[in-house]
Amino acid sequence: MKALVKEKAGPGLRLVDVPEPEVGPGEVKIRVLRTGICGTDLHIRKYDDWARQTLKPPIIVGHEFSGHVVEVAPGVEDISVGDLVSGEGHLVCGKCRNCMAGRRHLCRNTIGLGVNRDGAFAEYLTLPASNVWVHRVPVHPDVAAIFDPFGNAVHTALSFPLVGEDVLITGAGPIGLMAAAVATHVGARHVMITDVSDERLALAGKLGVSLALNVSRTTIGEGMCQLHLREGFDVGLEMSGNPAAMRDMIANMTHGGKIAMLGLPAEEFAVDWATIVTSMITIKGVYGREMYETWYNMSVLLEKGLDLTPVITDRFPYQDFDAAFDTAASGRTGKVILDWSEEARPGRARNEPTEAEAAPTMDRSA
Repeated sequence: MKALVKEKAGPGLRLVDVPEPEVGPGEVKIRVLRTGICGTDLHIRKYDDWARQTLKPPIIVGHEFSGHVVEVAPGVEDISVGDLVSGEGHLVCGKCRNCMAGRRHLCRNTIGLGVNRDGAFAEYLTLPASNVWVHRVPVHPDVAAIFDPFGNAVHTALSFPLVGEDVLITGAGPIGLMAAAVATHVGARHVMITDVSDERLALAGKLGVSLALNVSRTTIGEGMCQLHLREGFDVGLEMSGNPAAMRDMIANMTHGGKIAMLGLPAEEFAVDWATIVTSMITIKGVYGREMYETWYNMSVLLEKGLDLTPVITDRFPYQDFDAAFDTAASGRTGKVILDWSEEARPGRARNEPTEAEAAPTMDRSA
């Protein structure tokens, strides 16, 4: 089968032929239809300091995917050949204190799909059945492929009650955009999202936000005036990892405000702890998804009409992976999808829909 592999230390990825994986005990085998390109994948391709410290090449990369089940190990229940599935990319030990208490997202022994174990940028992958999410309601393969980052957005956005609240989101990357869509959908009063990319802020406008603000030209305080806010934001969702964004967020929160922080800074930075203390601001770190409450929330949000399609801006056949990665790294797009279906072909216009992409619901023929 074809797979995108980090073969050795150094920049780049290669599309090579590798053996198809075999199903182990308690596992399922999946024919991949779509994959999403994540910031983690960009780090791996670049082979930066994090990748050098984390990866042990050779390894198949990628962790965001959708596909059809083609084989199920004996004893696996509630998953059938033909099911459209996504997968939780954090494989946990099941034995530590948090796992035993049902807090699997806090497992200290987590193994990452496409980081510590062969991943999803391939025609086939295997995954423990406990990590497989079966889509019981219709969902397009493109959207199913981004359930992993969608889960990050939902986990962050639903960290605190949002109904009737004024919400500030810093960072309009794909996860920030999805968090904005969630906040608007569940009943926030005002949702303001900030970034320095006009292209990404234009995408935010399609998701129903109250204000998409370019902070290279307009301050958050000026944005608050446009929304007629007098006391600051009730909830902050920090999605960028940018020190200036976090400091600006803290400075514009109401007393008793709550911040959920998903953005991962590249290094330590200072914040105004005096304001955090005297304004009694709560800051919660968020990583990954709650297993599997967040997945349930995601499916219900889509079932109740949340539309993520504006977040998906670019599609490429998997053979054009270099162009796809360059597009994702540009910082000007939404989510970039690689098509691994049998009808994927090189040279297809990057937003030209395939037959499967035109289907309104699950398409088992994709």
